[in-house]
Amino acid sequence: MNDKHHEFEKYDFFRSDRFVNDPYSYFDYLRQQSPVLREAHQGIVMVTGYDEALEIYNDPERFSSCMSTTGPFGGCPIPLEGRGNEDISALIEAYRDKTPFSDQLPTMDPPEHTKHRALLMALITPKRLKENEEFMWDLAEKQIDSFIARGECELMGDYAQPFAVLVISDLLGVPPEDRIQFRKHLIRQEQEQGGTGVGDVKKGEVHHSPLAWLYDTFSAYIEDRRRNPKGDILSGLAAATFPDRSVPEPLDVARIAANLFAAGQETTVRLLSYAFQVIGERPDLQQRLRADRSLIPNFVEECLRIEGPVKGDFRLAKKPTKVGGVDIPAGTFLYVANSAANRDSRKFENPGEFQMDRENARLHVAFGRGRHTCPGAPLARAEAVVSVNRMFDRTRDIRISEKVHGPPGARRYGYLPTFILRGLTHLVLEFDPVPEGSQ
Repeated sequence: MNDKHHEFEKYDFFRSDRFVNDPYSYFDYLRQQSPVLREAHQGIVMVTGYDEALEIYNDPERFSSCMSTTGPFGGCPIPLEGRGNEDISALIEAYRDKTPFSDQLPTMDPPEHTKHRALLMALITPKRLKENEEFMWDLAEKQIDSFIARGECELMGDYAQPFAVLVISDLLGVPPEDRIQFRKHLIRQEQEQGGTGVGDVKKGEVHHSPLAWLYDTFSAYIEDRRRNPKGDILSGLAAATFPDRSVPEPLDVARIAANLFAAGQETTVRLLSYAFQVIGERPDLQQRLRADRSLIPNFVEECLRIEGPVKGDFRLAKKPTKVGGVDIPAGTFLYVANSAANRDSRKFENPGEFQMDRENARLHVAFGRGRHTCPGAPLARAEAVVSVNRMFDRTRDIRISEKVHGPPGARRYGYLPTFILRGLTHLVLEFDPVPEGSQ
C-alpha cells in the first residue's frame, strides 16, 4: 500500500478533519475500488457512483431517509443489531419520533413526506417564484450598495447571508418590519455554528436552535392569519391544506416554512461563495462571462456540479438488498456522496475539470434527486444568476484578496468542518467599482 492509500485508510472521514479541505481525492480513492464500498472505521457504506446514487435516491421502498442529516452520529435509537436479514420498515416507524430531526422534511418517508412536500410545493408556485425573482434584482442592488465604495467585501457576511435570508423572507411573505429580526437572528446563528442547523453535524453535535426559533415565529404568524386573514402571502400559507383537504396544524406549516428557510439559505450561501471564488480565481472565465451573460446559468450549474453545497446524505436500508452488485443488509447506513457522484467519470468527462460549456452539467445531483430534491434549488439557482449579473454590473474586475487568502498558487481557504455540508467559511473579494452614472 503506498503512502497516499495508507492515509485514506488511516483516517476516518466522519470523525477526522483530514479530508475537510479536499474530500474529492478520498471519494476518488473509494470509487476506484468500488462505487459502493463499506468504509472501515464506522461500517458505513459509501456510495460514490452516479448511477448508484440515483438508484438509492429514487427508491424509498428500500431506503429510508429517517436519519438523512445525521446518520448514526446523532444517536440511533432503533435497535438494528442482528436484523440484517429482516424487513425493518415497521421497526423504523416504531422508533421514528425518537430519531434526530424527525419533525423535518428531509428525514420523512412516504406517505408522510409526500403529504408535507405537497404542502410545500403549493406554497412555492411558479407565480410566487417569479415575483420573488423580481424582488431579488432590487435587493441585490441594495446589498451591493452597502459595501461597493470600499472596493472589497467579505462575501458571506456582507452579501450572501443577508441576501439569502431576505430573499426567503420575501418568498414566504414575512412582513417587512420583521425582516431585520430574521436577519439578525439567523445570521448570528450561521456565524456561530457555521450552518443553519439542518444537517450541520460534526462529531455527534446536533444544533436545533435556529429551527426552533423559526418554528415559534411561523406558528405565531399562521395562528394570527387564521384568526385575522389579510390577503397576504402568510394568509395563503395559513389557508393551505394537505392534498386530502385536511387542515395542517400551525406547527406543520411552520416546519415547512422553517425547512425552506434553512435549506434555501444554506445552499445559496455556499453556492454563491464558490461561484465568486471561481470568478476571482479565473480571470479568463470572468472575462468570458462578462462578455456574454447568457453563459451565467450554465456556469452556475457547473459550480453546483464540481463544488456542490451538500457533500452527501445518509440513507438506512429497510430490507436486505443489493446496490451495484454489493450486498446491503437491512439496518445498514449508506452515505450517498453527492460530491462524489458529480465527479464520476462514467457520467462526466474529465470530471475534476471546471468546464463552463459542459453540456450535461445540469445532470448533477448537487441538490439530491427524487422525492427529496432540495426544495431550495430553484431559489439558489436564481439567486446565483441574479447575484453574478448584479456584481458584474457594479464592478470592472473581481479578485481574490491576497492579503487574506494569499497569492495565486498558495491560497489559504477554510471549509466547513462537517461531513454533510461543503463550503467556504469566508471569502474576501477585491474589486474595482464602476463609477456612478456609468453603469
